[in-house]
Amino acid sequence: MPTLIVAIVVVIFAMIMIGRIARVVPQQNAWVVERLGKYSTTLNAGFHILVPFLDTIRYKHSLKEVALNVPEQVCITRDNVQVAVDGVLYFKVLDPARASYGISDYTYAISQLAQTNLRSEIGKIELDRTFEERTNINMMVVTEVDKASEAWGVKVLRYEIKNINPPQDVLAAMEKQMRAEREKRATVLQSEGQRDAAINAADGDKQQVIKASEAKKQQAINEAEGQAAAIQSVAAATANGIKQIADAIKTPGGYEAMQLRLAEEYIKQFGQLAKSGNSMIIPANLSDVSSIIAMATNVFRSASADPKVPVRATQP
Repeated sequence: MPTLIVAIVVVIFAMIMIGRIARVVPQQNAWVVERLGKYSTTLNAGFHILVPFLDTIRYKHSLKEVALNVPEQVCITRDNVQVAVDGVLYFKVLDPARASYGISDYTYAISQLAQTNLRSEIGKIELDRTFEERTNINMMVVTEVDKASEAWGVKVLRYEIKNINPPQDVLAAMEKQMRAEREKRATVLQSEGQRDAAINAADGDKQQVIKASEAKKQQAINEAEGQAAAIQSVAAATANGIKQIADAIKTPGGYEAMQLRLAEEYIKQFGQLAKSGNSMIIPANLSDVSSIIAMATNVFRSASADPKVPVRATQP
């Protein structure tokens, strides 16, 4: 029985010794080993043998990227407006030894550095620019925090602002301002539309007046050309008639026919003048044909020119 107890104790001791000597480090992890209280080595992923009672695993670090939630804090902008800002910081351990001995708690230190640098960057800009300058603020925070964390063996990768919460009265004022801006843009767009409509209407009226004037001009030109063509036709017909009369007079018997025609016209016109009560000039010798023809010619010319003009008859 005592032998069995001794055997069990030996087995347990052996197992403890094996557990302290043979160690397996998981992937993406690093363990810091101290020998007699002093830094000895850093164990990466894999199987390792330690010296019992001398080597001790003091720190265990994950080499994965870590997302650290930076608590919300109140920042004062350049125009003295308080805003509550929170964010997320991403970092990873590059040197496990410095992360173990360079600072007691690098996670807390990085979070505090991110908050202080964020307050500093927010204080450089006005409230209206905080939303549009988020990218620049994130870059500045990462740059400043990474400079300080380099001595701790930690690499800060990026920082993202999650929320920017101004006070309620500031939010109400911003809402009124945005509503006023939208109403202003709507008014400007409406006025521009009315202006464009008026310009288009004026252009349409102008084009209508121009087209109407051109139509009237063309109409006047056409009428003038028509009247000119008519006058030319009448003049040509008259000239042709006169030429034909002149040619007829030159033919044998033409002169006598002309005298007969004048005598007939004289008698006709003389009768018309007598009916209208106009005065006439009567030759003394009515049997003189030449005198009658001459008188008929004069009477015919006078009556054809203006039948309303009175002609006083006198005895020669």
